Amino acid sequence: MTRSLVGALPSRKGAFLPEDDTVHETTRPRLGDRIMAAVNRDPRTAPHGTRNDALLAVVLAAAAVCAGLFIDDGRRPDALGWTLLLAAHVPLVWRRRRPLLVLAAMVALIAPYHALDNNHAAPTLVTYVALYTVAVTGRPLRTVLTGAVVLSVSLTVMLTVNAHRALELLQTSGWIIAVLFCGIDVRYYRQYVASIVERAVRAERTREEEARRRVAEERLRIARDLHDLLAHSITLIGVQTSVAAHVLAADPERLDREAVAKSLDDIAETCRTARGELRTTLEVLREHGLADTRGPLPGLDGLPDLVAAARLSGARVEQDLRIRADPPPAVGAAAYRIVQEALTNAVRHAGPEPAVRLRLYDEPGALRVSVTDDGTGPTPGGTPGFGLVGMRERARSVGGTLDAGPRPDGGFEVTAALPLTVGEGTA
Repeated sequence: MTRSLVGALPSRKGAFLPEDDTVHETTRPRLGDRIMAAVNRDPRTAPHGTRNDALLAVVLAAAAVCAGLFIDDGRRPDALGWTLLLAAHVPLVWRRRRPLLVLAAMVALIAPYHALDNNHAAPTLVTYVALYTVAVTGRPLRTVLTGAVVLSVSLTVMLTVNAHRALELLQTSGWIIAVLFCGIDVRYYRQYVASIVERAVRAERTREEEARRRVAEERLRIARDLHDLLAHSITLIGVQTSVAAHVLAADPERLDREAVAKSLDDIAETCRTARGELRTTLEVLREHGLADTRGPLPGLDGLPDLVAAARLSGARVEQDLRIRADPPPAVGAAAYRIVQEALTNAVRHAGPEPAVRLRLYDEPGALRVSVTDDGTGPTPGGTPGFGLVGMRERARSVGGTLDAGPRPDGGFEVTAALPLTVGEGTA
């Protein structure tokens, strides 16, 4: 609805906004559209304004000459009268830039014109145009005060000429008031149209910013998934390869073929699992326009596989899983990734055969995750990675919190509290 409204309204420069972004052909606007664009446009920003006002001044001057020659409303102007009448049309060329000065110049020229009892109908149109310009470009209070001043000056001049003429002017002053209020009404209408266009443009810009934000969030999510997947898989492959290399080098004469085959099988299984998860993640980059392209999220049912893989890498993992109900998918995926990264860090940094304790339990309103080890933790001064940052982002993505750091009695600990109720749009 907003887009159709934008398509029906002119822009600030007078050009109509397209109703459909897919239309590339430039069509000439119809006469009615051009008229509405001219009405809705601020006269001070209209293109070729000075040229158009010069043409308008010429047309009004011609009309004033015809009125002075053929309308019986006072005596026909003499040479001075014609000079004052035509000179009153010259300031109209600059009416958009200095409307008050233009009106003042006209009054200064037309007042002596009327005082000489020249044809009083001749300068009517140019006066109305000047008054309308003041009303449509200025504030209402200024417009009312200007109209009062013009009426006062006109009545004063006419009283000096003819009291009967002054009474007629007072009776026809409703036209002056009508012109002023018409200008005020057009001014308010233009402000209303400009506010609608501005809101529509702001809504469009907000949609674009929201789309960019969603793209950035999706890229960050994919980066976290790839980091968790590759770090976990590469760590396990590295440990399993080290085991196979140790078996081969320990006693070459008594080669334990079964142990080497098991290590190689574990490496192959880790590669297959990583390849499947990597394919699922990369499919997000190839799909467009689907309602949900994330694929199935990992959940708590995959924790036993993580524990088994960590044990194959030499870690002594003790697990304590006490979950009464399935958490929301986003919370389960966040808990899975946090446990995956924590176990990977324990295998990588805690030393050979670390003792790892995994606790997962739910309490009213929250899912608690705790992974502790008795190792030495990351090497001080080493190159910082993105594991801890990724875990904190995982927790924040579902509205939870995560703490990670060395334990007072040695080792490393990761604890997270994840809410069991995820708001719409979270994760």
